[in-house]
Amino acid sequence: MSRLPKVAGIVLAAGKGTRMGQTKQLLPFQGRTILECVVDSALASSLHRVIVVIGHQSDLIEPLLQGRGVTVIVNPLFSTGQSSSLQAGLRELTDESEAALFLLGDQPLVTPQTIDRVIAAYQASRSPIVVPVSAGRRGNPALFSRETFPSIQRLSGDCGARPLFDEYAERLLALPVPGPDILFDVDTEEDYRLLLRQERLPDDPS
Repeated sequence: MSRLPKVAGIVLAAGKGTRMGQTKQLLPFQGRTILECVVDSALASSLHRVIVVIGHQSDLIEPLLQGRGVTVIVNPLFSTGQSSSLQAGLRELTDESEAALFLLGDQPLVTPQTIDRVIAAYQASRSPIVVPVSAGRRGNPALFSRETFPSIQRLSGDCGARPLFDEYAERLLALPVPGPDILFDVDTEEDYRLLLRQERLPDDPS
């Protein structure tokens, strides 16, 4: 029986949160910060290691991650766009990681089960890119195999890894997943208010 390829998680949490007007990674949710929720879900999944890329207000964020068994990378170039954080995370990988799953540091509703679905789809298909889809829309976290890493290293600006979707269109695996959580991130104050409504119990009268 062949060995299943190992997948590392790279949490992208370096941005300023310009549209929010504050560092959204530090906003409270479920008794933790938003970023801690993301990291804890990654650690509860079958990812073989978790790397967290930080930048803006790293002095406040890094202490939150101590003792969590993650590798923390400070990206000094975070202001140039998300591509620099993708590349910083990839540079930390060793040969044992055959793919990277990129998680957004402002998506606290993504569950370990969803992460494991994406990993399992890659392990079964060996597709170079696996992207979760809900209601016909692509979401995150998305997985990229080592084959795609050179292309990611050539990216620039704030486009993320989206340009690779066209480059690998014929071999990209769009994976249907239940629920809209892969589509929800916290970009604005209204997004955060919607998130806090998720925190309330169904019988909460407030």
